[in-house]
Amino acid sequence: MYILHGKEPYYIDLVSNFMIDNVLDETEKAFNQVVIYGKDTPAAVLVDQCKRYPMMGEYQLVVLREAQDLELKKEEDQQLLISYVRNPSPTTILVMGFKYKAPATKFFNAAEKEEKNVVIFKSNPKSDNELPVWISEQVKEKGYVINSKAINMLVEFLGNNLEKIENELGKLYINLPKESQITEDEIENNIGISKDYNVFELQRSISYRNVFKANQIVSYFAANPKENSIFKVLPILFGYFNKILLLHSLVKKTPEALRSIGIRDFSFAEYSQALRNYSPEKVHMIISWIREANTRSLGLENYSVNEGELMKELIYKILH
Repeated sequence: MYILHGKEPYYIDLVSNFMIDNVLDETEKAFNQVVIYGKDTPAAVLVDQCKRYPMMGEYQLVVLREAQDLELKKEEDQQLLISYVRNPSPTTILVMGFKYKAPATKFFNAAEKEEKNVVIFKSNPKSDNELPVWISEQVKEKGYVINSKAINMLVEFLGNNLEKIENELGKLYINLPKESQITEDEIENNIGISKDYNVFELQRSISYRNVFKANQIVSYFAANPKENSIFKVLPILFGYFNKILLLHSLVKKTPEALRSIGIRDFSFAEYSQALRNYSPEKVHMIISWIREANTRSLGLENYSVNEGELMKELIYKILH
């Protein structure tokens, strides 16, 4: 038995798909491979399937996807699985993928004790500071290289969603020859993330109080409201200034302390500059202005100003 669980679904799918692709050959798969889903499979049906003998092969493979949806509220259902864990079929390979939610406690405790028959893998999310190295390694495995700005663009826009990052990198692999260098231009041309006019460049311009650049970006947003909605921009700015406020409250502003409040290594210089440019009092005012802009963007206390004008007004207040 393989029990895969954790908050990062990427590795749960990766291992499950590897088993599906590699455990049985194509002839054996037709008779001995079953892929089922937790919400559609009662515990009794799962156990019954696992106890069946393989046809014209040594093993059968049973993959239970979305195992967190398996109904185990009844004591008898948990006991069925616990009994199977303690005495599994020697001809069945069972793969259970629990995404986000942990397996039922009694079942999981029983599985942990069966080290000879059970492999347990916990899939943890990558931290913000692990992502650049992870992206670089993924790209290298595919026969490409990627520069640091391109990595930062992916991290800033896609966060630590590994599946999204892999999917977007897949677009680059299709369009670029092997051994190419992936740059910010390739990210812009193939993925659609503007390297110059995006909310993170706006954030950076605000940090350094680059009034000209910030106004350029906001004007671009106003001219392209569908791609740069105020409802996407305001939450990011709100989170950004909340981090600056937290940064002001830290006694020691060490790299470890910055990481503890979610600031990535490559952003240390930017946040340090923002700390010098914006006092705690100013940051409090900025956060209140962001809230006000959000209220007005919803049509409250605002009768005529559009999203673009609201953004320009907000950025003017922040910078002056």
